[in-house]
Amino acid sequence: MTDFLPPLRLTGAQILRDAEMQFRSIGLAEGRIVRGALPEVDLSGFLIMPGIIDLHGDGFEHHMAPRPSAPFPLGVGLASFDREAASHGVTTAYLAQSWSWEGGPRSPDQCEAVLTALSAYRPHAMTDLRVQIRAETHLVGQTGRLIEVVRRHGVGYVVFNDHLEEGFQMSRVAPAAFAHWARKVGKTAEELAEAIQIARGARGEVARSLCRLAEAFDGMGVVYGSHDDPDGETREKFRMIGAQVAEFPLTYRAAAAAHAMFSPVIMGAPNVVRGQSQAGNASATDLVAAGLCDALVSDYHIPALPLAIWALVDRGVLSLPKAWALISSGPAEILRMTDRGRLDPGRRADLVVVHAESRRIEATICNGRLTYLAGEARRRFMAQPRVVTQLNDVDQFAAE
Repeated sequence: MTDFLPPLRLTGAQILRDAEMQFRSIGLAEGRIVRGALPEVDLSGFLIMPGIIDLHGDGFEHHMAPRPSAPFPLGVGLASFDREAASHGVTTAYLAQSWSWEGGPRSPDQCEAVLTALSAYRPHAMTDLRVQIRAETHLVGQTGRLIEVVRRHGVGYVVFNDHLEEGFQMSRVAPAAFAHWARKVGKTAEELAEAIQIARGARGEVARSLCRLAEAFDGMGVVYGSHDDPDGETREKFRMIGAQVAEFPLTYRAAAAAHAMFSPVIMGAPNVVRGQSQAGNASATDLVAAGLCDALVSDYHIPALPLAIWALVDRGVLSLPKAWALISSGPAEILRMTDRGRLDPGRRADLVVVHAESRRIEATICNGRLTYLAGEARRRFMAQPRVVTQLNDVDQFAAE
């Protein structure tokens, strides 16, 4: 991990403060946003935005295994993902790691391996990398193990998935797609079908398992929610056990029900960029326009995070400050992260420098450390002598 930037004041830019774009300066020192006179870097022509907080991304899996049959060492994959996240303005990223009856890269063993690898990599990380566990509800035989893993690794965010019936129906009506799914998790179609049958046999234990998990998570202060709620009834059931977050509700009605229950709704940024869900589910743009979405996440494509914000602005759905809140202050509030998400004095110096004309991210600062620097912003930072020495010692910056 690089050292803190020397104390600096960034001047001349428009800064997102108090829910509006303001022409003002911002000071950084020892990893925090500060007040006071400091050596200056002129960032006229740029926007300074809060660092992006990504609450759910499974794109990291491609860094771990570029092909299903070609896994790389976990530490190598984490370092690669770390660099990608920084280049797209992400300062806090939750790796959405499955805990599933599917096995292979989505097994409990793999989840533990990722958590262990992340603990070893964290001292070298540029981005604040964390893990969100996606727990399949029918893996009831691993309930005690899941509680222990969450406690031992300090996991703060869990969502409950139930893809069992989807898998069962696919095995019957779409055998080719089912066989492809099986290959992705390192199984034959027959082996995956057997895993589904075993999980289906545990249906009577699911409710008891979920209640046990909810009680344990409440005791540890873990935020938990549900994934892919198909309707309001499903959301209500999860809300009753304390699973507050509604991640990727499949329908407008499910999202509206979540909103009525004061459950924060999370949708995918790729859905916004593409104008539709790749799976044919609810439109994230429609939910944002209706005030039914509280945060956007990278899902399977991390570059979509800033792209989605500009898409919402260009389509006239939201102003830039309100749109950017979906990837900064909104996520921070959902995960109770009071030290980030806004550019207020005393908070972490997590911020993104965006070229106002091209809209390209040219610098990312995470906890007061430069994690990405390119283009004209690099020239501006290099014009400050106190920055040059540090940059000469760091080989993680991309220059144009």
